[in-house]
Amino acid sequence: MRMNAMALREYGAADVLRPVELDVPEPGPGQVRVRVRAAGVMPFDIGIRQGVMRPPGVEFPIVPGNEFAGTVDAVGADVTDFVPGQGVLGFSLLGAYAEYVVVGAGQLVAKPDAMDFTVAGGFPGNAQGAHMALSALGVGPGDTVLVNGAAGGLGTLSVQLARAWGATTVIGTASPRNHAHLRDLGAIPVEYGYGLEERVRAIAPDGVDAALDGAGAQALRASVAVAKDRSRVMSMVDDEEAERLGLPLIRGTRTAERLAEVTDLYAKGLLRVHVRATFPLAQAAAAQREVESGHGRGKVILTMAG
Repeated sequence: MRMNAMALREYGAADVLRPVELDVPEPGPGQVRVRVRAAGVMPFDIGIRQGVMRPPGVEFPIVPGNEFAGTVDAVGADVTDFVPGQGVLGFSLLGAYAEYVVVGAGQLVAKPDAMDFTVAGGFPGNAQGAHMALSALGVGPGDTVLVNGAAGGLGTLSVQLARAWGATTVIGTASPRNHAHLRDLGAIPVEYGYGLEERVRAIAPDGVDAALDGAGAQALRASVAVAKDRSRVMSMVDDEEAERLGLPLIRGTRTAERLAEVTDLYAKGLLRVHVRATFPLAQAAAAQREVESGHGRGKVILTMAG
């Protein structure tokens, strides 16, 4: 069997992503082959394409893609939790920009019936990232939380998860065109950029209990200025600046248990995903350019035929 995929044979701009035909991978013991219906486009994928991220042992051609949803196509020996035809969502390091992907059974959870495949394809990465970050920050009942870059894929889920975990006030930075969207998610929106510290203090005069940065160095510095406790300020995008400021770095791993928890919150109506654009698999380069533009809100998704 052969399958269509998008791969790179060199590092570079989005155009290095080209259609390829590859053998359909076979699941080994403990593995599951998924027929992919949708795959999210993540900044990590762009880092892979640019050569910024170079996992050891990976050779060209490289098929990017680290979050996906689809149906179980085949299972390897010792797999008892999944059966062919079952809807699932999951995560991988690479390989999801393809019609089929093979992962360990511990990288999948069952897809809720109410979760559309397109939404499910863009859920595992940012949902687990938000869970990992807010867990590390100790966000809980009564907290006032600042989320920088709140309109993006990670930011929107961080806002909702903080509220689901009991945060009393969530302040989200975004451009004015996304403020109504943030209010709809339960955040108090403020414009990012110069004067951010003053705008946040107008809402939280005593400062914020926790701050998550998804915007960069300037926002991270403002977060430190308004935080009651700098040990509860973390960045998802600028480790270098975080280290310079003496801030803790986020540590954690994606797990099926973590994914199951956030998927259950979705099923209960406490989390939702805004899909801003979908592209067919063959237009993966255009999809990555859309993410690189930094404009818009929510997720960019690749969809597969059939």
